[in-house]
Amino acid sequence: MSVVQEFKEFAVKGNVIDLAVGVIIGGAFGKIVTSMVEDIIMPLVGAVFGNFDFTNLYVALGKVPDGTAPTLAALKAAGVPTLAYGSFITVAINFTILAFIIFMMVKQINRLKRETPAAPPAPVATPEDVVLLREIRDSLRK
Repeated sequence: MSVVQEFKEFAVKGNVIDLAVGVIIGGAFGKIVTSMVEDIIMPLVGAVFGNFDFTNLYVALGKVPDGTAPTLAALKAAGVPTLAYGSFITVAINFTILAFIIFMMVKQINRLKRETPAAPPAPVATPEDVVLLREIRDSLRK
């Protein structure tokens, strides 16, 4: 069996295709969660804390050139090493939301699996000799 043929057999198995679909959907879902956090949640949290912008939470680790704006983007453009802990907070919130949503999805899938009762086993057909013996017994009782 050639390597190409083995690879074709591996690639067309259901599990590999399911995994590929899951990765693609997961990537798209990650973008949705990132947008939700950056565009909806973080501005609301910032508004609660007085128009606070988490993306500009940083510590400059090097000398800041004169005339550089005090923003993370400007410092990075100027090549100043920065510790951008505000970005980390945003990513941590992204992860927490994504993990919670995945947990809820798995929980629902498991609940649906448990709710589907197994079909009761079909009654086993009584052998003919037992049926015949029962008929003889019943006729003798009369």
